[in-house]
This record gives sequence, C-alpha cells and structure tokens, in this order.
Amino acid sequence: MRGMSKTAILGGLSVLAVLSIAAGAYGYSLLTGELARSKEMLKSTTTEAAARESKLQEDLRIKSEENITLAGELRLLEEAHDDEKRTVRKLSNTVNDLEKIVATDPELLAKYSKIYFLNENYAPAKLSSIATEFTFQKERTYEIHADTAKFLEDLLADAKEEGLSLIVASSYRSFSAQAALKSGYRVRFGTGANAFSAEQGYSEHQLGTAVDFTTPGVGATFAGFDKTDEYAWLTKHAHEYGFILSYPKGNTYYQYEPWHWRFVGKKLAERLHDDDDYFYDLDQRVIDTYLGELFD
Repeated sequence: MRGMSKTAILGGLSVLAVLSIAAGAYGYSLLTGELARSKEMLKSTTTEAAARESKLQEDLRIKSEENITLAGELRLLEEAHDDEKRTVRKLSNTVNDLEKIVATDPELLAKYSKIYFLNENYAPAKLSSIATEFTFQKERTYEIHADTAKFLEDLLADAKEEGLSLIVASSYRSFSAQAALKSGYRVRFGTGANAFSAEQGYSEHQLGTAVDFTTPGVGATFAGFDKTDEYAWLTKHAHEYGFILSYPKGNTYYQYEPWHWRFVGKKLAERLHDDDDYFYDLDQRVIDTYLGELFD
C-alpha cells in the first residue's frame, strides 16, 4: 500500500465501484425478469384455473339437469310401480273375495220365510254341537252350522260374563224335523200355526244358522222372553256377533218372535242395527253383497 501512489489507489477504487454497479444492475435485471415470468405464469395459471372452473360449473349444471331428469324418471317409475302394486293388491283382494263368495253357501243369506224354498235334501255342509251348559235340555244334542258356532259361543259366553242366563232352546232342524214340528202345531192350533211356524223348506232353522234363545225361567214357551234382561242384552249386542232378530214387531211373515235370531255375519248385522233396518226388507241383491264377508 505504501508503495502505491494515490493515483493508483483512486483508480482501483473507481474500477471496484464500476464493477459493483454493474453487478447490481445485472442482479436487478434478473429479478425483474423473474418477476415478469412469475406474473406471466400466474396469469396463465389463473386463466387455466378459471377455464377449468367454468368447465366444472358447466359439467355440474349438466349433471344436475341429468340428475333432475333421472330423479323425475325414477319418480315416474316408482309411481308406476306403486300403481302396479295397487293393481296387483286389488286383483288379489278381488280374487280372495271371489274365492270366499264361491266357497260360501249362498243359501245362508237367502230370504226364506215364505219366499225361497229349501228342498228336503238340503243340509249345512257341517254342523257343530252347542255346549250343554248353554242348552235348554241337557240330554238333547243341539247343533248349529260349524262356521257359525264360534260366533254363537262368544255371544253366549259374553252374556254369561254379564251375569245373564241365556240358553238355546232350538237350533238346527232338518227338513223332516220341521215337517214333524209343523204337523204337531197344525194338530194343536189348526191354520193358526201358520202365524208362528214355517212350513218345511221355508224355515231358517234348516240353514243351521238360526237359534231360539230363552232363559231357565222362561223355558220352551218363550212367554215373556222380551221382558227379560237377556232379551234386552240381545237387542243391544247380538249384532256384534253377527245375529239379527228375524221377526220383529210389525213384520209381515210371522208373529213377533223375540226369541228367534239368525246369523247373517257381523258386517250385515251391524248395518241393519245401525240403520234400524229389517233383513227381509232389503233387496236380495243387496244382501248377497255381504256373502263374502259372512264369516269374517
């Protein structure tokens, strides 16, 4: 240093300064270029991202519309399927109803009592014995149509639970049994027997679905039965078990018989009770519509 002149030193410093400035300018140029490239890349990336977003939005819109269409088609298919199920169910119910009607003896809801005739060969398909605790003569067998038995048993058992003494004095009678009964009445009462006893072939008892109720105190004469608590209970509740009073006051077939009740099924019995109608006043075609529900 000591050997160097002042001029040499200043010259060196000048060179260093120039080199430093040159280096700074070069670095700045590099940064400026990098910044420009970054901005361009950002712009390109932003543009591409915006394009992708736009495409995604469009794809989403298309898919949404497709989903709405598919949902609508699915709903239509489900509705069609439901309609088919309802149709199948309706047809199935119709088939079941028809099968029940075909399997049910149409005579059981026919209007006899001087209207229709049962021939001497007619008998219920099957009969069941009534429990002796509910019969008037314990040594005698009382029978009723087997499909009606459960309804009668429930009626008698429920009446018993109410503290009543309701018993059966007469039930199924064959054509010949009715003929013998009517013959005996005719001997005793002459033509007057026609007011209270049916000719053979016209008796509801031959169907096996009619019973004559009484109480131990009233007996087989039935005198005063309509004054008993048992009769009052029947008028209020018999329809709940499918039974109706065949010959109420004012009927044009036989004298008033408060003891004679016929099974016609719960649905028809309830209708007659609720509407205060009389079985023999209904058109037979209306009655027949209840045949399929007779033992429901």
